[in-house]
Amino acid sequence: MGVGRFVYTPILPLMHAGAGLSAGAGANLATANYIGYLLGALVGILAPAVVRSRALLRISLVVLTGTLAAMPATHDTGVWFALRLPAGVASALIFVIAVSSLLSHLREYPAHLPGWAFGGVGAGIALSGLLVLLLRPVADWRAAWWASAALAAVLAVASWNLRPEAPPTTTQAPQAPQAIQAAQATEATAVTAATVDDSRGPRTHRWFTALFASYTLEGIGYIIAGTFLVAAIEQSSPGPLGGGAWVLVGLAAVPSSALWAQLGRRWSRPDLLLAALVVRAVGIALPALIGGAPAALVSAVLFGATFIGVSTLALATGAHLEFPRSVALLTAGYSVGQILGPLAVAPLLHHGYQQALVLAASVVLVAAVAAAVLRIGFPHHMVVVRATAPVRQPAPTESAADAGSHR
Repeated sequence: MGVGRFVYTPILPLMHAGAGLSAGAGANLATANYIGYLLGALVGILAPAVVRSRALLRISLVVLTGTLAAMPATHDTGVWFALRLPAGVASALIFVIAVSSLLSHLREYPAHLPGWAFGGVGAGIALSGLLVLLLRPVADWRAAWWASAALAAVLAVASWNLRPEAPPTTTQAPQAPQAIQAAQATEATAVTAATVDDSRGPRTHRWFTALFASYTLEGIGYIIAGTFLVAAIEQSSPGPLGGGAWVLVGLAAVPSSALWAQLGRRWSRPDLLLAALVVRAVGIALPALIGGAPAALVSAVLFGATFIGVSTLALATGAHLEFPRSVALLTAGYSVGQILGPLAVAPLLHHGYQQALVLAASVVLVAAVAAAVLRIGFPHHMVVVRATAPVRQPAPTESAADAGSHR
């Protein structure tokens, strides 16, 4: 999934140079992939059975690999759009099914282990970025797409026999599929599925509103940088620096989820979310405001280190608030933000990518402001009512690993 969804970023400058792709058309292709990703996520939400389908996983692996291989077969922007759309759908389905497998098969293991599994997305980014970087001196954009398809095929074979989540065996009503996507947050949360008693516990609407605004704005800012970071760096520093920075993004993302989970044992999630968003904004702004190799490399590390961590923290916070369908709503807002991001900066791309990065950093800073509002009076201790007696939710400094040790 890391290859199929994110290899477009390092290939984009090659398509500008060799395929005549305009900046606006490049933004449209990115939007196509993000629309597809939203559609795939909605399928996971509306059809719970898909997360337990090995056949659908395999079909998605084939579709994702096939769309990568088909990109060099044409110069038609409309066909490229039609290819990136199903690639987004397949990426989302692969992610949802893989996450459900993690929840199902690793629930008795230390909570940092799923965090390392999410690092696979970063590894895919790093591998595909390195592949494109090595091919640049000797090949063109077509070879980059073919090589990424070959890499995706190898990884598809390795994941072909992944065991999806087992069907439910109890008479309990099936959980909503958004809980599956909440696996991004499982390494930092031990929130139960019990029902909140609104008459005794705090009403969480105002905190969730701030969280929703913050996460949606983060989706806009993150995806602008995630799509155009390499092109922006190469615009001011031609050569391999942009590709090298993207590899660094992936490497920094590999341990990030597990790292943020460990930090969640000492600090509250709203505090960490605020810190992560500020760090993200700084990382995005550096190449536009300073330029040069040091700024590009620091930017890559900061961006990659918060790449998965922000999602982990936001979804964990939503689950902690026990707001109805919190993760589904947050995921939808984030996905819509990803669609809006490239469209919002398209008029700015005629003047280069620096303005787009400045706008992205500004949006993420506004998301940080919303996270600061979230911190005000945040209910760190939630009272949850079971059929027997009320129990106190874990404090935000308790990790799922601690909860697992108490079983």
